[in-house]
Formats: sequence, C-alpha cells, structure tokens
Amino acid sequence: MKTPKRRKRREARAPVDDLPVRIGGTEYVRTTSTPSRMLGFDQALVWVCVVLLAWGLVMVYSASIALSDNPRFARYSPTYFAVRHAMWVGLACLAGLVAFQIRMDWWQRMAPWLFVGTLGLLIAVLIPQVGTMVNGARRWISLGPINFQPSELAKLAVLMYAADYMVRRMDVKERFFRAVLPMGVAVGVVGGLLLAQPDMGAFLVIAVIAMGILFLGGVNARMFFLIAMVLVVAFAMMIWTSPWRRERIFAYLDPFSEDHALGKGYQLSHALIAISRGEIFGVGLGGSIEKLHWLPEAHTDFLTAIIGEECGLIGLVALILLFFWLTRRIMHIGRQAIALDRVFSGLVAQGIALWLGFQAFINVGVNLGALPTKGLTLPFMSYGGSAILINMVAIAIALRIDVENRHLMRGGRP
Repeated sequence: MKTPKRRKRREARAPVDDLPVRIGGTEYVRTTSTPSRMLGFDQALVWVCVVLLAWGLVMVYSASIALSDNPRFARYSPTYFAVRHAMWVGLACLAGLVAFQIRMDWWQRMAPWLFVGTLGLLIAVLIPQVGTMVNGARRWISLGPINFQPSELAKLAVLMYAADYMVRRMDVKERFFRAVLPMGVAVGVVGGLLLAQPDMGAFLVIAVIAMGILFLGGVNARMFFLIAMVLVVAFAMMIWTSPWRRERIFAYLDPFSEDHALGKGYQLSHALIAISRGEIFGVGLGGSIEKLHWLPEAHTDFLTAIIGEECGLIGLVALILLFFWLTRRIMHIGRQAIALDRVFSGLVAQGIALWLGFQAFINVGVNLGALPTKGLTLPFMSYGGSAILINMVAIAIALRIDVENRHLMRGGRP
C-alpha cells in the first residue's frame, strides 16, 4: 500500500494539464513538463531558402556569363561573378548558422548597440578615404577583396531597434508623441545618411519596416495613417525636388518614347522586351538575348527580367509563389511568438517578413513595369554579397524564433 507521502511525490512528477495556444485556427498544446532537448526547426522554410539560393546562383551565372565581352569587365573571366556569388552564398550560410545559435534575449539586449554601430558605419561610408564610390554612389566600405554595404545591415538594425523600442514603450497609445517621436527621429537620421549616399531604395525599405512594426506594435489606425501620410509627402517631395528622380517617373510612364527609350527608360524598356520574349515557357536557360549587353545590371537589379526571359511566365509565377509562401510562413512564426507572450520575437519575425516580402514585391514590380525603376535587388537571388549575407542572417533569426516557440509550446523554459 502506497503511503500518502509517496503518492504526493508521484503526483508532483506527473505532468499537469496542457495549456492550449490557438493560432490561425490551429491549436498548439504547451505543457509545463520540461523536455530534455529542443525539438526541430522549420525544414520547409529552410528548403524554400535553399531553392531560392540555388536558383539565384544559376541565374546569376547565366546573366553574367557574357559580361567579360564588355570592355568595362574585360579583365574578368566569364565565371567571375558566379564564383564570387557562390563564395558569398557559402559565407552567408556560415553567418546564418552562427546567428541561429544566438538567443533572442541577447538580440534584444544588443538592439540599441547594433543600431548605434550601424549609424557609425553609415557615417563612415560617406568619408572619402573610407567609402568606395561605384557608379556615382558612395555605398560600400572596402574590406580587402570584398566590399560591404552598411545600408543592408541598417535594415536589420532598424528592425531590431524598432521591435525593442515598441516593447519598451508600450504606452504608445496614450502618449503618442513622447513614445513614437524618438523612434521617428532615429529613422529620419538613418534616412538622411542613406540619402546622402544616395540610396533611396534602402531608405524606402527601412521606412516600411519601421511603419510595419509601429502598426503591429499597437499604434492606432488614426496615428498610423498620419505617419504614413507624412512619409508619402516626404518621398513625393524628394522625387519632385530631384530632377533625375522626376525623369525616372516620366520614363516609367512612357519608357518606349523617343525621349526616354535611350535614357532613363532604357533599362525598363529592355526588361519588358526580355519578359515578352520569354512568353509562357521561356527561351531556356542560357538563351537570353537581353543579357548580351542590352539590359544593364542584368545580374543584380534586373535578374527577374532574365528569369522571365529564360524561364517564362511559369518561372515568374513560381518565383512569386515562393516569396509569397516565405513571407506568409515567417509572419506565421511571428504570430506564434506573440501568442506565447514573446512580443519582441514576434515583432522581429513579422518585421523580417515585411522586409523580404516588400523588397521582393518592389523588385518584381519594377521588372514587370508595374512600379517606377528603383535599385533594389531580389532577396536571396540577385548578385550582391552584403544583401545575401544579411538576408541569411534574417532567415536564421526567424528560424531561431520558431525553435524557441516550439520549445515553449512543449513546456521548455523561455
């Protein structure tokens, strides 16, 4: 016969009632029993990223193989850009593995310092002896054989800072200006430094990230639309007061006109020609004509046009669906984190989804002629080392959030 003391000890060891967490119509069960190890990660998300990276590597090779015939790139071999891109992909995967090991509470503690360090890099890139000038823009810092672009790090830094700020200032609804104005000033300072490079595309992405986190963090609709109107007016003024930006808008409206076809509308008109050549099934890998020195920056900003030409409408639809799934999945991870009272992690994940989804939307829209020409690369796919590196770190952070969510839903400690 069991003694009462032994029975109590046995009941203490037994698991208590499950705590359900309902997210998106699906009920997850979180128990208070602590497992001995952390369970799994989102393998589907990893495989989608692998597909985008591999597809991007193939398309960068195809789009850049003829660049060595151009006198500007005469000293480069036909595989130069593909090899460098592969090197950056490998380095980005290593950086992602390191970032995956870092707990989210560490990211939250370091968010203000990451923001301050990024401001220092954005200032340093404007110094002539430090920043490297390419095509009239001073956006890179030379680190021996590689160039690093601080504006890419700024996207992650502003995201982390904004998420941490909203967690610390949850009184945003009651004292709006005291709570939100400092963050607005911080984003404005980053924007001013980016416009000095100039890099309006990066500033646009950062503004959308900050606005998205404000909205998701609890700003009411009236205040949100007020801030949105201020940003729209500010960007409109930037375009109106800049002759070459105005010219881009006019070229977007009529890229095939006599005034624009050989000027500001040249890239857009040839991107549209490339996509029209692809039709439904494309001309086949390597069969692009526009990459033969007709379409500038075919391996970077206009890689989507080459995908449309070589892979056709089927390839473009597959590309859009992959990015749509990626954005939706990371947003779902963010909702899970918020349901588990991990507000910082949830805002970070949703901010990453907004960032990658919006940048892909802008790049595809520009290549299809639906949006004015803007120098934004296609995440995970376009040639560009800094962008690939930061994109993979962002995905690693999203995966880390997902792993910590799973750990908590199975009873582990936060």
